[in-house]
Amino acid sequence: MTYSMTKQAPAVPARLCRMALCALLWLAMGLASAAVPGITGRNFDLIARDGRSTQPDGNSIYSWGYGCDSAAPAPQFVPFAGNCPLMQIPGPTMIVTEGQQVTVTLTNGLPSAAGNTSIVFPGFDVTVTGGVPGLLAQEATHDAATNKVVYNFTATKPGTYSYYSGSQPDLQIEMGMYGAIVVLPATAQTACAKGASSLSSSAYDHPATCYNREYLFQFAEMDSRIHQQAQDQVLAGVRGPIIVNTEPYQPNYYLINGRSMPDLMDTSYAPNYPNQPYNANPHMHPGELLLMRVIGQGRWQHPFHFHGNHARVLARDGNLITVQNDTVTPARLAGPLLFTIPTVSGQTVDAIFTWTGQGLNWDVYGANNGHTCNGLTVASPGFDPVTKEYCPDHNKALPVVPPDPNVMANGLWYGGTPYLGLQSANQTPLPPGQTKINLQAGYAYMWHSHAEREITTNDVFPGGMMMMMIIDPPNATIDETL
Repeated sequence: MTYSMTKQAPAVPARLCRMALCALLWLAMGLASAAVPGITGRNFDLIARDGRSTQPDGNSIYSWGYGCDSAAPAPQFVPFAGNCPLMQIPGPTMIVTEGQQVTVTLTNGLPSAAGNTSIVFPGFDVTVTGGVPGLLAQEATHDAATNKVVYNFTATKPGTYSYYSGSQPDLQIEMGMYGAIVVLPATAQTACAKGASSLSSSAYDHPATCYNREYLFQFAEMDSRIHQQAQDQVLAGVRGPIIVNTEPYQPNYYLINGRSMPDLMDTSYAPNYPNQPYNANPHMHPGELLLMRVIGQGRWQHPFHFHGNHARVLARDGNLITVQNDTVTPARLAGPLLFTIPTVSGQTVDAIFTWTGQGLNWDVYGANNGHTCNGLTVASPGFDPVTKEYCPDHNKALPVVPPDPNVMANGLWYGGTPYLGLQSANQTPLPPGQTKINLQAGYAYMWHSHAEREITTNDVFPGGMMMMMIIDPPNATIDETL
């Protein structure tokens, strides 16, 4: 599959066209928004509120979530400007630096029927003031004297972390009360090349964790019947806490960063989704190192399957996976090479993904289109240092001998043959023997849950946990501020 880049593109409401057509339209517009948007600092003022989340089938689901307290100072947004409503799903991504003292103040703004609420911070040693004791964490009540809780901790290690409600978690997490924390390394590797919108030049305090681009993927599911029961009790004025039967659990919506396909491919902070500000729309250039920050935020495990290449796992739950052979040699990375990451509930995984076209057996930029491989010969065993082209395939024209099926179908790529492009002049498929491809064409790989039902929205395909990884050509600008 390919698409053509455009300089600018108007917003297209997802519900104005069929989902499959919308997905292709998003690709055609070349919207390249994502990175890891969030709020930064040392002090975070959050409030728990109710609101509504929207889905591609037109349904508006009663939900709860964390947001930014409007009575507190406005947060600082990174890596580009955004907004932080009183309630959002997931909650605001908090971005801090290793060694910082972090303070999170939580105010309970939920309906009184919801009862107390709280936040659990796995991986951190938390001290707390205010509120009342709860089963898993200090809780904020609806009483004026105890409706705030202040959590303090030190961001001791870099990595990706989750946070979520510790009060009636089977209900409150289901309603949308979860979020992410990104801890940047205090000694980011200066030898690494930092991308324009990357939060850091390296994921950890290790020279082998360089990256150029990063994306956060928070996987969660939703059973709208539970949400309806909670709403009914709120409207009935039930004295909290709400009691909802959360079993049998039958999710009918599957979310990445709070949205479903195709909504998740729209821009971050799009006005269409006022309570779901974060998207999931990964783009990259060939040869870039893309840091995948993956969190399982739901009750179920979801198999996150990515086409195009394997990804090297760097860490789980902020713990860098290394091996030390002796006391002299620096520790080297030892994480597995995966083509599917199981999003275990509450677990985080950091991994590096890259793509160069190696093994496809043709020139991924089109033979004889003027690129040179920068003086490297076809027989060179390496890559163009500028375009990251795999030089042994330089100037290989179509038709070509098909790649080894063990590479294309069962091995490295897990995606079949990428569609090579459309001719700019007549928009017809590339004919056999054609020596040039559309220079603005990209490679599109599906990234999705490998559980078939989870790529549906309320049992309608396509939807749910599905997005497209777009490999943009080297000359295309990826503007992540859209």
